[in-house]
Amino acid sequence: MSCEVIQKDRAGVINPIFTCQPAGAQFAAIGIKDCIGIVHGGQGCVMFVRLWFSQHFKDNFLMASSSVHEDGAVFGALNRVEEAVDVLLMRYPDVKVVPIITTCSTEVIGDDVDGVVTKLNNGLLKEKFAGREVHLIPIHSPSFVGSHVTGYDVAVHDFVRFFAKKSEPNGKLNLITGWVNPGDVTALKHLLKEMEVEATVLFEIESFDSPLLPDKTGESHGSTTIADLEGTANALGTICLNRYEGGKAAKYLENEFAIPTVIGPTPIGIRNTDAFLKNVKKLTGKAIPATLVRERGIAIDALTDLVHMFLADKKVAIYGHPDLVIGLAQFCLDLEMKPVLLMLGDDNVHYKNDPRIKELQENVAFDMEVVLNADLMTLEERIKSKKVELDLILGHSKGRFISIDNQIPMVRVGFPTYDRAGLYRHPVVGYAGAIWLAEEMANHLFTDMEYKKNKEWILNVW
Repeated sequence: MSCEVIQKDRAGVINPIFTCQPAGAQFAAIGIKDCIGIVHGGQGCVMFVRLWFSQHFKDNFLMASSSVHEDGAVFGALNRVEEAVDVLLMRYPDVKVVPIITTCSTEVIGDDVDGVVTKLNNGLLKEKFAGREVHLIPIHSPSFVGSHVTGYDVAVHDFVRFFAKKSEPNGKLNLITGWVNPGDVTALKHLLKEMEVEATVLFEIESFDSPLLPDKTGESHGSTTIADLEGTANALGTICLNRYEGGKAAKYLENEFAIPTVIGPTPIGIRNTDAFLKNVKKLTGKAIPATLVRERGIAIDALTDLVHMFLADKKVAIYGHPDLVIGLAQFCLDLEMKPVLLMLGDDNVHYKNDPRIKELQENVAFDMEVVLNADLMTLEERIKSKKVELDLILGHSKGRFISIDNQIPMVRVGFPTYDRAGLYRHPVVGYAGAIWLAEEMANHLFTDMEYKKNKEWILNVW
């Protein structure tokens, strides 16, 4: 029995799990109030990402493009950045934060985005927009390395580095959530409220689940403010939930401002949520209240109803964001399930040294495969060759056809999930997330039992 960590044994990518770095930088940008990012590249670098976000959240988000064309790709396109900033600021008078997000084309041709930001600060902003608060922030996110996960990590770091400003202690906790859903932010804020802890949430995307109001307003945007970002340097401590989604920013705050920092574990499942609450207690001195002890008990009771009879020994494949995949694998192990295949979809060389993966290698009592730089063809090949036999798949919607073609039930989790309604409202973190995940897995297995007439009579007497 072993846990083997390997690279995908095939050149090229077929049906990718991840997309490119600029998408991650754009996701970070839409979490900030009064912020519209300019993506320096072709229009598709914005159009595709906006479609991606709107499919997942069923709402629209504002992003801009420098709209680089053939001439810019040959001769340089910094003039397009200057024009884009000018037009954006004229059209949106309330915008204060404008990240300039690079792409593969503009990184390859060598456009000096940092230099044009300096030029604009000393020229256009002083001459045409004098007296207006505008922050131009270069974010380098070349598409030919990493993924949207690393792009998000880079952008969070660059925003924090740009704004964090040391002043008086604010008594708050920095909570860097990583790439989560509005339902996750709601669940995390609930846990902190029960502990009477005030926090700066990076990024505050609960408002992505936006209302449709009588005056026809209700545009989706994040609500983390410039003041919030500035205050990160004055916090009691930082908890970063995900190593690869905000870890750079957490380390920066620790190294630059001596902010006590805890990175992980991602609070998926009972034990990792317990660890999160203990970390909050350690950094703030606040006690874990009886209300959360009761919530924990309810979650354990819900899991107990399912584990022995329905979830134990079920073989699972998991793909998606690395912290999510590892957190889900840990949760499955706690439920006595067998996550036999984990797929991490980019070229990050640090995954193989992740202590959580090392722990899996040391402790799993069955054959497990962790595939780095994987794609969804990795999953399909293993199913069709019968290298793995699966009871369940956990992952985002791009794997839906593998599930359908091979008649393996699939729980949609992660990003993007566009073929099921309202999943962004449901948390996967915290005790509430543990209940939702376990019951979703069980209900998918129940449906599969009924369709395949596989011991479905058990459901009549359960």
